[in-house]
Amino acid sequence: MNRFNLKDLTLILFIAFSVWSSSFENCCAREGRQYWRQSSKAVPASVLVKKPKGYNHAGRRMLSSAIFNVLDYGAKGDGQTDDTKSFEAAWAAACKVEASTMVVPSGSVFLVLPISFSGSSCEQNIVFQLDGKIIAPTSSQPWGSGLLQWLEFKNLKGFTIKGKGIIDGQGSVWWGDSGNMPSTKPTALRFYGSNGVIVTGITIQNSQQTHLKFDSCKTIQVYDINVSSPGDSPNTDGIHLQNSQDVVIYSTTLACGDDCVSIQTGCSNVYIHNVNCGPGHGISIGSLGKDSTKACVSNVTVRDIKMQNTMTGVRIKTWQGGSGSVQGIMFSNIQVSEVETPIMIDQYYCDKSKCQNESSAVAVSGIDYVNIQGTYKVKPVHFACSDNVPCTGVSLATINLEAAQKSQSSDPFCWEAYGELRTTTVPPIDCLQTGKSPIAKAQSTVDSC
Repeated sequence: MNRFNLKDLTLILFIAFSVWSSSFENCCAREGRQYWRQSSKAVPASVLVKKPKGYNHAGRRMLSSAIFNVLDYGAKGDGQTDDTKSFEAAWAAACKVEASTMVVPSGSVFLVLPISFSGSSCEQNIVFQLDGKIIAPTSSQPWGSGLLQWLEFKNLKGFTIKGKGIIDGQGSVWWGDSGNMPSTKPTALRFYGSNGVIVTGITIQNSQQTHLKFDSCKTIQVYDINVSSPGDSPNTDGIHLQNSQDVVIYSTTLACGDDCVSIQTGCSNVYIHNVNCGPGHGISIGSLGKDSTKACVSNVTVRDIKMQNTMTGVRIKTWQGGSGSVQGIMFSNIQVSEVETPIMIDQYYCDKSKCQNESSAVAVSGIDYVNIQGTYKVKPVHFACSDNVPCTGVSLATINLEAAQKSQSSDPFCWEAYGELRTTTVPPIDCLQTGKSPIAKAQSTVDSC
């Protein structure tokens, strides 16, 4: 009989163990399959890992293929028939299905009266695919004594409006003094109380007043849209932000009769870049503090902007008598062409013939201007700050602003503005006071946000 050496013995044990393991796994697998077949309706909750709604068994996101076309709900799309009821019906159906798509098809014009698309009882991640044209009524009857918005989306989560379509407010009937329309003018497209909103691709034109407004919203993306109305259309802001946070606006063209972008109280973490603005009034923070109210705006960046034939470039405007603060603002890489006043802080803002002098003001601090270049028509820089709450922490670098016509050159204006010039500027901004104002420091502890 041959003797087994240690190597042979090890090999035999390994083969035996492998055969036993394979038999054990097959047995368990058979038993497991039988268990799932017999117990699929009564598996304890502790055994199963529940997948979130909208996910498959592999944990991958499922995209809904549910399409709700307004034509299937009776819309005519002839530009004359009232299609409001059809839009409401399509929305009610789409609202029940997560990640569904409500379609406004191309090739049709839909007359829609004032309408509110509420998401209070809706599923999430609904898409509003706008490829056709939606127009507003031009008669006074649908507006009653006056409404604040025409198309409203509210209380939504994960909502997208996209496409190559047009929202047309037909606002010319509101802009004149004919007296046929209510004195209260509506915003064309308003979002309220929503989270995770995307607006992309569409055109909003000829709004009755503001074109696109976000109020009390979070996590907003606006890109590749066009806003268009005449430069003399009153109060037709391009995009208006109020009480909204975490906003990104980019790759967008805004032409209107008021601020291209207006940033109001309650806004923070706003990033605006690669935007064309003009005609219009520029990009503004404010107006803030009207009627002695408290206003808070912080962490705003505006960069890589082109402005043509606007009233102002980058502006901060506050009323006398207000409180609160504007702080942490960056304006950089701004190219201006024939802009009346490219750089402005105005703590004496007044849109009436006369406003009462007040001692309190919204504090303005930590404002950086970097690489602002081009031509102006009235004044290159205008810093009109409060006597009691001066502007502090204003810094300027690489400023090169020349008069559009050499014969109309003007000097910068500064009043109670404190900060520093980090580089030489054209023209020289010698009026900016260096250091900090002790008055502003004392006031900021009272009115801080």
